[in-house]
Amino acid sequence: MNFSPVLLQAAVDTAQHIVAAAPPAAAPKQETLSLWYLLKEGGVLMIPLLICSLIAVFVFFERFITIRKMLNIPQDFMSRVREKIVEGNISGAQQLCKNYDAATPRVIAKGVSRIGKPIDHIEKSMENAGKLEVYAMEKNLGVLSVIAGIAPIFGFLGTIVGMIVMFYNIQHDPAFSINSVAGGIYTKMVTSATGLIIGLVAYVAYNYLNAKINKGVNQIETAATELVDILHTPAHS
Repeated sequence: MNFSPVLLQAAVDTAQHIVAAAPPAAAPKQETLSLWYLLKEGGVLMIPLLICSLIAVFVFFERFITIRKMLNIPQDFMSRVREKIVEGNISGAQQLCKNYDAATPRVIAKGVSRIGKPIDHIEKSMENAGKLEVYAMEKNLGVLSVIAGIAPIFGFLGTIVGMIVMFYNIQHDPAFSINSVAGGIYTKMVTSATGLIIGLVAYVAYNYLNAKINKGVNQIETAATELVDILHTPAHS
């Protein structure tokens, strides 16, 4: 059977048009590993890790706000106290201390209220008041230290439990493939990574707050020493 050149050319043009109009082959979709998937695959021990993280966040912000409030005093506070005491206005100095709801003014107020008694008695009263203020700043701070220690342990425990379950399934399921083994390993190690992250953050938060408390202790000690120096001046000897 003979085909005319015109028909052959028309057939070729039609085939080329069909090929050009066909949609390009879809590229193979690359699987992405989401954070939510990893956390969900971590197992039941992700629950105590979640609880630890929530407690750590709450304690940190509660202590941070409290400590900042307790250390918030004007820079000229002690100079104003000095002016009141030099003028002999003891009640004015006490009222000045009461105007600030902070650690240092409360300690100084305790010392001012003992003016007229021996210096060592005044120092002792301020020392006791200072210990109470430091205790108030350190309240519940140990929770962060505990979480910094136990969160990685929970994480490692979750990984170990997951590995035990996985190898048990390998032993009792001959159809278990190498892909299943690899998938089980990386998902079960999520608990270890999560526990380490929570522990690290809690440790940093604990030391940060401790540094602020040490700053507060220095602030209290400096103010108390300055008050004793004021009382040792010749006008009040």
